[in-house]
Order: sequence, then C-alpha cells, then structure tokens
Amino acid sequence: MDEEFTTQENDSLRKNPSRKTCESIIRRILLAEVAQQGENRHFKHAVDFMGYFESLYPTSHSLTKQVQRAIKSMNMPKDENGYFIVNKSMEQIEQDSALKNCFAQAHVKTMSLETFTPIFLEADKELCPYLTKLITESITFQNLFVTIIETSNGLILYTENPEELKKLCQTYCEPLTY
Repeated sequence: MDEEFTTQENDSLRKNPSRKTCESIIRRILLAEVAQQGENRHFKHAVDFMGYFESLYPTSHSLTKQVQRAIKSMNMPKDENGYFIVNKSMEQIEQDSALKNCFAQAHVKTMSLETFTPIFLEADKELCPYLTKLITESITFQNLFVTIIETSNGLILYTENPEELKKLCQTYCEPLTY
C-alpha cells in the first residue's frame, strides 16, 4: 500500500503520470463505468479519457501520448460497437461469441424445471444409454416428458403429467413372458 501511495505521490510531483499510473486510472474509470451503467458506453479511444487526465495533470501533447501508450499496453478487447471491455480477456470474448452463436443456432431457451415433476426409473447402468435412446425416439413417450437424465443407477424424466408417465412406464415394467 505504501508503495502505491509513494508512486502516486511521485506522479503528482511530475508533469505527467507514468504509463502504469495511466493504466490504473483507465482501469478504475472503466470499472466504475461498468459498475454504474452495467457496460461501457463512453470509452472507445484514448481521447475519451483525456478529460479525466486533464483534470488531474497539466494538458500537454506528452500526456496524450502517455494515455495512448497505456491504452495500447493494456491491449483491451472491444465490443461490436468499438467500446473497450475492461473485465474480459480476448479469450473470454471469443468464447462468449462462440456460445452466443451456438445458442442462436440451437434455438436455446431457458426453462425452469420447478413446474415439472421428476420421475425416477431405476435401471441397470449399462442399459441406460440404450433405454434413453429408445424413450427419446418412442412415439408412445412423445410429449410425455421434457427432458431425460441418465444417473448412476437409472434415469430421471421430468414431466408435466407424472401420473400418465408412471402408468405408461408401469406397463413396460411387466415381467416378460416367453
């Protein structure tokens, strides 16, 4: 903490802040913007930060250059509108973009399972994948469950019609006669 204070104290005695100090100020400005607004909608270029720096340091060409160097050094990604993104790396941006595209292609929508009833079918673990395939492809089971999950010792089906699904499953639980 003393080192940071000493650095800031030394910067105030100098004409221009160091690049590191500029980076710190820029980061704080952007984090405050995101905290207050939810996203950055003001800062696209180094010049957008100059009002803040000019209120702290004497205006000069070298101050502008120092802020530009800090922005370049920070290597911050930008969103689709060109605004700096302070709280994500380029890798996160790429991952988010891939997820967004995949969600759109898969027509993903969120659905709460709170309104559905889980029905557990105890079954041999080795046959669960095959049983899942048969149930999901079955015309008889069509529209009787929302999702099916394999567990360590069976299947869980979520349904809006638990009694109907239980009855249907019971008909298949009858002992085999040869």
